Amino acid sequence: MDANQLKSDELTAAIREIQQRVRSRHPNGSLNDTGVSAPDLLRVVHARDAADAKVASIGTVNPRAGGLVNSAIQRVKKLISRALDWHVREQVEFNRAVMQCVQSILEALQENNRALSQSVAYTQSEISILRSELATAENTLRGELQAVAQQAQLLRAEAAELKDIRAHWQQWRQGWEEKLNRSEVHMLRTISEQHAAFQHRSTLTEESFRKAMDDHNQAFRDLQGRSAAEIQQRLWADLKAVRSEYEKLIFDELRVIRQRAGANPPAVTAAQPVAAEPTAPTLDWLRFADRFRGSEDAIRRGQSMYTERFAGAVDVLDIGCGRGEFLEAAREDGIQARGIDLSEECVAICRSKGLNAEVADLFAFLASLPDQSLGGVYCSQVVEHLSPAGLPEMVRLLGSKLRPGALAAFETPNPECLAIFASHFYLDPTHTRPVPIPLLAFYLEETGFGEISVQRLAPAVNTMPALDELPERFRNDFFGALDYAMFARKL
Repeated sequence: MDANQLKSDELTAAIREIQQRVRSRHPNGSLNDTGVSAPDLLRVVHARDAADAKVASIGTVNPRAGGLVNSAIQRVKKLISRALDWHVREQVEFNRAVMQCVQSILEALQENNRALSQSVAYTQSEISILRSELATAENTLRGELQAVAQQAQLLRAEAAELKDIRAHWQQWRQGWEEKLNRSEVHMLRTISEQHAAFQHRSTLTEESFRKAMDDHNQAFRDLQGRSAAEIQQRLWADLKAVRSEYEKLIFDELRVIRQRAGANPPAVTAAQPVAAEPTAPTLDWLRFADRFRGSEDAIRRGQSMYTERFAGAVDVLDIGCGRGEFLEAAREDGIQARGIDLSEECVAICRSKGLNAEVADLFAFLASLPDQSLGGVYCSQVVEHLSPAGLPEMVRLLGSKLRPGALAAFETPNPECLAIFASHFYLDPTHTRPVPIPLLAFYLEETGFGEISVQRLAPAVNTMPALDELPERFRNDFFGALDYAMFARKL
């Protein structure tokens, strides 16, 4: 309603402005009477013609009737006129100049009349345009007023409806409140009945469920007890049988072998010299490796670090192959590898697994190989068994037998970790001395190896939790990794 009223006010103001413009241009109030009247120049033209005739007659003699006297008089007048011509010459010129001025004024008045006519015509065209604008504005205003009238009618109808709703609201409210009260009473009664029925049904369901669960649990416990007893009996029986077979197969057989090897020692006489001290004790080395180094499965899981580096290599040699953990991992990853070891038992175990292994001394075996014939070397827990002169000799042989670019991997106890001297290194009676990292790297560099890198293995804190109480920096420097792996490539 406010927007329609605003539009009506704007149209009214526009119409008033147009009216003021028209009134300012035509103050007489009539479009036909413009207030501009053209002067009548006809009388001025006649006066000009009469004056022009008088000017033309100056210096002429009036005509007279014929006769001697008149002729003489005419001659006398002409003579007088010629005699006075110098006297009236200026007057004649002045009269002619005045006539020319009057002619110019008439021409200017005529131009003025034409301009006034054009101005009147332009004013009449503007009046026509203003009339069309007034008609358009009047039509627009009429449409707006009709729309406002329609809206006013709608508002009146709505007001009448609201008045009727307000008149009947009290009656409707009373009836609605009565219905609401009745509905609430009915709903509460229905909820109470449903709740009582639900409680009764849930009680019956719970009792039946408890009874069924008790029966099921009792049957399950009985079955579980019988099954556990049977499984336990079978397990103990199987363990007992396995243990007896294992002890019979391993310890008894190895004991017989050691007894045969040590049977019938030579008799010592006064004439014979005393035998030299054996270089290595006679032990069950397989049982020794299981106890102090770890099971085959545990060692095999750690070989992936090496097989990843030997990927794609051909003819890799495992020096000191032992039980064949690296050879098994290499076979699984498609790496062609073979092994050598001094232990006939270890070589027999490797061959029983289908691995390529043989009994050989590493120095004699390497010396027998052609130069640059090996595609890689893996040597784990071996260099600490060699003498101070044997280690550089082995590195020298590897330098001549490996192809250029071949990888050599060594794993040995880490002398940087003081914990190995407390409980690890001297557990093996065949260890001679630990090999420091800089010393092994120096031997490799001197023999023509490069790209040397070191990776520390087996943190000591994992096997000796008491080390965790030491400061971190001190623990890392003196009780870090128990072992280290060194990698180098033949240049």
